[in-house]
Amino acid sequence: MRKTAFEKIDYIMPLIIGGLLTFGLMVLYSASTVQSFANFGNTSYYILHQLLYGAGIGLVALVICSKIDYHIWQKYLGFLIGLSLLLLLMVKIPGLGFESGGATRWLHIGAFTFQPAELAKLVIIIYLASWVEKKKNHLHDFYSGVLPSLIIVGLFSALILWQPDLGTMLILLLVAFFMLFTAGIPWKYFFYSIISGSLALYLLIRLEPYRVRRLTTFFNPAFDPKGISYQINQALLAIGSGSLFGFGYGLSRQKHYYLPEVINDSIFAVMAEELGFFRVIIVIFLFVLFAVKGAQIAKKAPDMFGKMVAIGITSWIVLQAAVNIGAMVNILPLTGIPLPFFSYGSTALIANLAAVGILLNISKHSGKVNSI
Repeated sequence: MRKTAFEKIDYIMPLIIGGLLTFGLMVLYSASTVQSFANFGNTSYYILHQLLYGAGIGLVALVICSKIDYHIWQKYLGFLIGLSLLLLLMVKIPGLGFESGGATRWLHIGAFTFQPAELAKLVIIIYLASWVEKKKNHLHDFYSGVLPSLIIVGLFSALILWQPDLGTMLILLLVAFFMLFTAGIPWKYFFYSIISGSLALYLLIRLEPYRVRRLTTFFNPAFDPKGISYQINQALLAIGSGSLFGFGYGLSRQKHYYLPEVINDSIFAVMAEELGFFRVIIVIFLFVLFAVKGAQIAKKAPDMFGKMVAIGITSWIVLQAAVNIGAMVNILPLTGIPLPFFSYGSTALIANLAAVGILLNISKHSGKVNSI
């Protein structure tokens, strides 16, 4: 039975998010100055855009979502799924979809650019949480308890892959499988899913030569140092150059046109170069604290829906951070996944902060613990 009395919002989580967001904006400003000056004639374009359209709107979304009863998202789930699917399809409409780097992942809506895949991640989390609550006594039955949810996840994944955006698709699938696993689906279904998913991933890699080359460079960074291996080599050079204490804030060398994607998926390498190992550990520690607090909120959620939404949001942000950082230090292949709260991109930041707002609202309904 749902609690009717609301407790105070969890105050540690906002501090963690505040730390990540502050670090993120500081690092983005430093990483973006060279590219910003080259493209717009000033060093502040990207940081001002991120502050206004990303952090500004995102913090408003966080506050609003923290005040709205999280059960309302379950009520409007059909609308959210339909809207998200429509937006994913619209990126392929000429004049609306915006292409960059060979991928069409963004929509131009008036003066704004929007990435529908970021909304899709949150919608899938809400859908799976609602499905698990509805079918919690039937998850042992593959055809009625698990398969229907996998079909919806597969539909979203196919549309995201069509853009193409393999990295985002993998994050969505990882979060979905983690949610179903923690919900209690039998081990054999989880095992079969891993096997079939691995085979599908192998086929997707084999179908695109650039993916094969990217995987090859993961195992051998010296494979093509001036081509497909260039980014990881420059990232490793930046991280290694930072050593224990870094060159100092704003003094990155690699951001001067050596390291590709300095304000997106390579931003961790710039941070490590400037701040060094000891300061970067603080950022990683904040993500660990986020995982701990998210798990606590999930554990104390008053119902299965709240528990699964909290698990989904927490795993989304933590897994994405782990994949990004893992790729930069070459323990995972490069996937083009941005670092939450750090990488440039208003849609991603707004989605992350709105999701945290929902997480905070769940904590309002919970018998939370105020200590780590």
